Amino acid sequence: MIDAVIKVGGALLKSASDLQSAIAAIENAAPGRTLLVVPGGGPFANAVRTVGQLHTLGDDDAHWMAILGMEQFAVLLASRLRDAELVHRPGEIARAHSRGTIPVLAPYRWLREADPLPHSWDVTSDSIAAWVAAQVGARRLVLIKAVAHDTPTIVDRYFDRARSPTIECSFVTPGMLNGSWLPA
Repeated sequence: MIDAVIKVGGALLKSASDLQSAIAAIENAAPGRTLLVVPGGGPFANAVRTVGQLHTLGDDDAHWMAILGMEQFAVLLASRLRDAELVHRPGEIARAHSRGTIPVLAPYRWLREADPLPHSWDVTSDSIAAWVAAQVGARRLVLIKAVAHDTPTIVDRYFDRARSPTIECSFVTPGMLNGSWLPA
């Protein structure tokens, strides 16, 4: 069982200090816990939106390109987190834990094989993180976002359908990442 899936919002890439706060908080929370880090899409997914506006992209192409954007952020996170390991499929998560590393999901291969979600901008990395949390049997889903708002306005339109009601969900900003942001 995974204690927590932690989705790191891509908007944190706009601030070196916000991203570093998230990285430090994850590293501090990792000992004694089984975590899985899921990246947002951030500027990588926004590039897909921009290309889609200039050159007609179908929903399928935009969907997979945005998920590849999440892969790019996953590589960055895995390189910055101490004792982290890039993983691509469910079986690799348990192996990373057995080696004492923090798994960071590069989701393209897993999602391409399962293809579980609609292909539209109604589905973002938030819904992907919620779906992943349900698939790995996580107890908790934490979304680290650049700005906190009410739940209906902070996530995409598909999020509530992707999220399992049995998984505790919380939203935090980099400023909230203190000792109590991830309860035991």
